[in-house]
Amino acid sequence: MGQLRVALCQIDAVVGDFDGNVRRVLEALARAESLDADVAVFPELALTGYPPEDLLLEPDFVAASEAALRAVAARSGGCAAIVGSVAESDGLRNIAAVCQKGRVRGVAVKELLPNYGVFDEQRWFVPGPGDSPVFRIGGALVGVVICEDAWVPSGPVARLAGAGAEIVVSLNASPYRAGARAERREILVDRAAESGCPVVYVNLVGGQDELVFDGGSTVVAADGTALASVAQFREDVVVVDVPFAGRRGGPRAGVVEVSGPRRRGAAPAAGGPAAVLDGDAETYEALVLATRDYVTKNGFADCVIGLSGGIDSALVASIAVDAVGPARVHGVAMPSRFSSPGSLADAAALAASLGIDLVVIPIEQAHEAMLELLAPSFASRPPGVAEENLQARIRGTLLMALSNKFDWLVLTTGNKSETAVGYSTLYGDTAGGFAVIRDVPKLLVYDLARHCNAKAGRDLIPAEIFTKPPSAELRPDQRDDDSLPPYGVLDPILEAYVERHATVDDLVAAGFEAATVRRIFELVDAAEYKRRQAPPGPRVTSRAFGKDRRMPITNRFVAGRPPIATGSR
Repeated sequence: MGQLRVALCQIDAVVGDFDGNVRRVLEALARAESLDADVAVFPELALTGYPPEDLLLEPDFVAASEAALRAVAARSGGCAAIVGSVAESDGLRNIAAVCQKGRVRGVAVKELLPNYGVFDEQRWFVPGPGDSPVFRIGGALVGVVICEDAWVPSGPVARLAGAGAEIVVSLNASPYRAGARAERREILVDRAAESGCPVVYVNLVGGQDELVFDGGSTVVAADGTALASVAQFREDVVVVDVPFAGRRGGPRAGVVEVSGPRRRGAAPAAGGPAAVLDGDAETYEALVLATRDYVTKNGFADCVIGLSGGIDSALVASIAVDAVGPARVHGVAMPSRFSSPGSLADAAALAASLGIDLVVIPIEQAHEAMLELLAPSFASRPPGVAEENLQARIRGTLLMALSNKFDWLVLTTGNKSETAVGYSTLYGDTAGGFAVIRDVPKLLVYDLARHCNAKAGRDLIPAEIFTKPPSAELRPDQRDDDSLPPYGVLDPILEAYVERHATVDDLVAAGFEAATVRRIFELVDAAEYKRRQAPPGPRVTSRAFGKDRRMPITNRFVAGRPPIATGSR
């Protein structure tokens, strides 16, 4: 029985930041060297960031990535570094380069290119031919795969084991979604059992536009036991001694010699599995990391949020404070004639509880002026939604003006339930830069808000905000359930339709009223043009609007409509 000392280098790479990504890799590699690691393993496309999307079509981007790899290789020492990058070789390849003592010793090429959900890798890469070598590192025979390669039974992992690999290393950029951690764990256990090898899984961490990567890098022994793991949602380097059983037989042909065993000095860093977050805590931390990285990576000074006194804006403000600190979060209350006194009081109480500043900008004067301007054009029609939505559009304009003046990022507050059915005002409450909870259903909003309070050990979000009926307050005594089914009915229908492709018949069989289901389906389909113009927000459910669920705007298909009758005349 041998041991390979492996450093799990979980880093937050930034797309296109080659200087920064090289620095992050070299800093982690230096940490691995100081702990006498045999090999430091980095995430998929660590040098380019993930996903670089159509930057990969730019020759200068590819040239810069190749230069970044040369820079890392030149600084590598006795500890081998397995680093994700790209390379031109009969087309663009997604590679893992094995660097040691100043040069690239060899590469493994990703064979299986995912083209589903949020992934479009077949747009940019050509698959590897399936001939990636086995590397001898620290006395162990190591097979290297990249992300999707490890997800398929009887695939590249099994092939490398058959070629003599004693340990399999997997570089990953696997984005967060609810349930992903358990699914990955099951897959890694399956690959370990299939190959008879320990599997080292290193995942990217950080936010990138609509995706957030949770890290959670781990080592699974051949028997499925978790040997070590890295905490989710933060950068870290964890070193672990991975035991492996030597393969029988003499030297094998095709093995790339990299390094022999190193002299052991320092003990490995703290091993063992990291603490596991529960569902609400995990989702909350994903939203915090996504918000922090979107703000900081895009160079915004601060955040600004319209505080209505409702649960959605309260949750977004709490996430923002945890992401960037209260000094960088600004609340704006914009009451109209229809705003209840309690809403303004609740907004003020929330701001005080969070420690953020609050400015009050009444919109009544602007609303009256706009109604007056539009009166000649609206004269032939009774007042209705257009007049109501002017209030939301005034608020959106004010928030964008503050953003423009002070370089603040507007965080919108619409949740997934509202986004799904179009219960929002285009260029009003959809106006902003980042939609923090656009993939969080309304019922989950309440759960996450309760998690905030539990985490704080007090009513960080005031109790009154939980108990008031949800309302846009655009007309007297307005309530969300005047226009929509109760969220206890709406959210399960939306989850079934949007995330699981359920039909009307499926939901009727589950006990929902057919008319209600058809109406919700129609609202979801009709709101596509609104969603396409809304700001991006982080994906946390199994199927989010945007990169994940893509529907045509111009579309006459109606879900649930009976099929066209066929037959001959």
